[in-house]
Amino acid sequence: MPFHSIEDPSKLRRIIDAMLLIGTDLDLPQLLRHIVEEARAITGARYGAIGVLNSEGTALAEFITVGLEPEQEAEIGKRPKGLGVLGVLITDPQVLRINDLNEHPDRSGFPPNHPPMTCFLGVPVRVKDDVYGNLYLTDKVGWTEFTNDDAVLVDALALAAGMAVQNARLVQEMNANAVLHERDRVALDLHDRAIQRIFGAGLSLQSLAGAVRDEGLSDRLAAIIGELDDTIGEIRSSIFNLTVADRSGGVRAQVTALLRELEEPLGFDVRLVFEGPVDTAISDAVADQLLVILREAVTNIARHAQATETTVLLGVDGGQCRLQVSDNGRGMGGTDTLGGGRGLHNMRRRAEELHGHLEVTENRAGGTLLDFVLLAS
Repeated sequence: MPFHSIEDPSKLRRIIDAMLLIGTDLDLPQLLRHIVEEARAITGARYGAIGVLNSEGTALAEFITVGLEPEQEAEIGKRPKGLGVLGVLITDPQVLRINDLNEHPDRSGFPPNHPPMTCFLGVPVRVKDDVYGNLYLTDKVGWTEFTNDDAVLVDALALAAGMAVQNARLVQEMNANAVLHERDRVALDLHDRAIQRIFGAGLSLQSLAGAVRDEGLSDRLAAIIGELDDTIGEIRSSIFNLTVADRSGGVRAQVTALLRELEEPLGFDVRLVFEGPVDTAISDAVADQLLVILREAVTNIARHAQATETTVLLGVDGGQCRLQVSDNGRGMGGTDTLGGGRGLHNMRRRAEELHGHLEVTENRAGGTLLDFVLLAS
């Protein structure tokens, strides 16, 4: 550990105190600011800062400064992203000591209204091999350069900063996992309870409708049954929206997985055709909506069409994406939902939101063809 070589008891105590703050209720920016303040005080630096890298480790996502007045920071403007000397530490995370920033070959210059700075000490903020950012100090008061002892002290504080960032990201990951778990639980609850109850109510009403001789009452029951069917479709779409976030397999894999899931209510395998670079050309936002549309379309076939064959084509040509869903069922004449119900309305609305349109036609050999033409991104 870097603090093993620190001999000054008072400075060692300050570093240990900084590390003990990691388990407190301080939020990450406050904690990192305190660490920069300690580094500045221990080394006698006029200015200090800490930069936290983005998730790719290629640029600075956050930049916290100490030693500048609020008015000075406002006059300087935008925070640095990691160019010049700061970029050297990003590409080569090693302790960096410079006597005069103005003479360094990688300098990029200071923005307008930035105070002049000369000597520099930069230390990577890391835990073992994981680099989270860099700790910077400039202008050691009364000295022309930072010392090796300064580097050792700041290296120990940088470790504390690295542990703080690592701890914060672990907490974020745990919270995200908790949200995903809760989302999956809600989706399962909707599927197992809500849909089954509505489906059971619909079956009861169908039995009742068959025994009713009053034509007006029979029509009203049929309308209610249709509403229940539409409600089931909407709940299924909501469930899919809750669980659609995993895009790691690409559009092809997601479409294939969805159709595999829907083959059970269909009662047969779906013929699936891909044309063009669907994985690279279709954006995540469009893919999410496409999957909802596809679920709605195939679910309608399972509920209403009495089909024995279904074909799904997903293709990309230039900037356009085409989704076609066809079946050999009863056709539009015997399918009230496709003829103008809420299911069709929802699919048209989603297509229009993607700057596209939906055409519904009858297949020559019977059945229905849904043809969606959309922007791919």
